[in-house]
Amino acid sequence: MAEQATAVGMNEFGWFDLSTSDPEAGRTFYSKLFGWEAEVVPDPQAGGYGFFRQGGKEVAGVGPIFGEQQPTAWTAYVLVDDAASTSARSKENGATILNEPFDVMGQGTMGIIADPAGAVFGIWQPGMHRGVELRDAPFSVVWVDSMSRDLEKSKSFYQAVFGWEPKRNPYPGGGDYWLLEKDGKQVGGLFGPMPGIPEQVPSYWQIHFGVTDADAVTKRTAELGGNVTFGPQDMDTVGRIASIIDPQGAMF
Repeated sequence: MAEQATAVGMNEFGWFDLSTSDPEAGRTFYSKLFGWEAEVVPDPQAGGYGFFRQGGKEVAGVGPIFGEQQPTAWTAYVLVDDAASTSARSKENGATILNEPFDVMGQGTMGIIADPAGAVFGIWQPGMHRGVELRDAPFSVVWVDSMSRDLEKSKSFYQAVFGWEPKRNPYPGGGDYWLLEKDGKQVGGLFGPMPGIPEQVPSYWQIHFGVTDADAVTKRTAELGGNVTFGPQDMDTVGRIASIIDPQGAMF
């Protein structure tokens, strides 16, 4: 993966951030794990929100959780032209609106949505902030997919709201993975519950970061207090994959 500027369009995942119970610890963990530069926005109105950069380019945001009910987690945001109409269309198609769209200091308009299967994602209508400056490169987001407890509802929802066409992609060992395509471009994926995932685990969206050495990253994860829950393991022709939970509980 050669480093490149992002080319993310509307109705595609174009921003990602970490909401964490300990932002300072989160900034330290990811800086040491991926070599990211971390900063906090000095304006008090930002509430301690900041950014992760790779080679000077923004790859993600990081900030505190707000309220005891909000979990420590990574959130993926779909870039949209009109957050209000996207939120309304999502609700019409069975979603739950967790946060109605609101302005973020002129940077953009954001909302948080749980799809009909329960997976949470965000929407971002760009203002001054246009989204990530680096994607599909080492130490940036390279893929986003969802474990869905109801694949049919998920497929129908994302097709109706964002125009994402589901394309069946069978696993070599059995079972199906659904690629979500927009104008022929792969923008995400859907899969059903995998063996070993407890029944009480709800649907979720997960973020994949590209790395140059998955084994070295997982080893470093343990040294930094994170937990490797899967892998690293070769996944057919896709690549070598691992699932990690950071010290505060966010999965990626």
